[in-house]
Amino acid sequence: MLKYFNSILIILLLALIGGCSGNKATSQNNLYYDVGERQGIERLVDAFIQRIGQDETILPYFAKSSVSHFRAGFIEHFCDVIGGPCQYQGDTMKDIHTGMNINEASFNRIVELLILAMEDVDISYPVQNKILARLALLRSEVIHI
Repeated sequence: MLKYFNSILIILLLALIGGCSGNKATSQNNLYYDVGERQGIERLVDAFIQRIGQDETILPYFAKSSVSHFRAGFIEHFCDVIGGPCQYQGDTMKDIHTGMNINEASFNRIVELLILAMEDVDISYPVQNKILARLALLRSEVIHI
């Protein structure tokens, strides 16, 4: 559990200093390649979906979801967020998550599952932290009670 607390703390710190970095486009492109490009993103998303499917706390949030639709959308969104060549055209994170009643604890559990999925596909901790810093910026669009 300490590992998750440290990761979350690092996410917050990176999110705070993320706006101070120099060339964002270069940093994002490197992150896309660090993940393994499109194939690496697909492996990560598949591992994440497996983790969600095994989690009794989070799985109910996806009860009415199409796995294939979620997978395709998450791949495109993730690719866009980390600076890949994708341009996500789907609904906003706020629109997707409104009405799902995602609370702080569930959000944190999703982050834990994503961290575990990144470990499953051997994404290094420095790359994980960069990814989490980018995704942390979307937090306010996901938690809606």
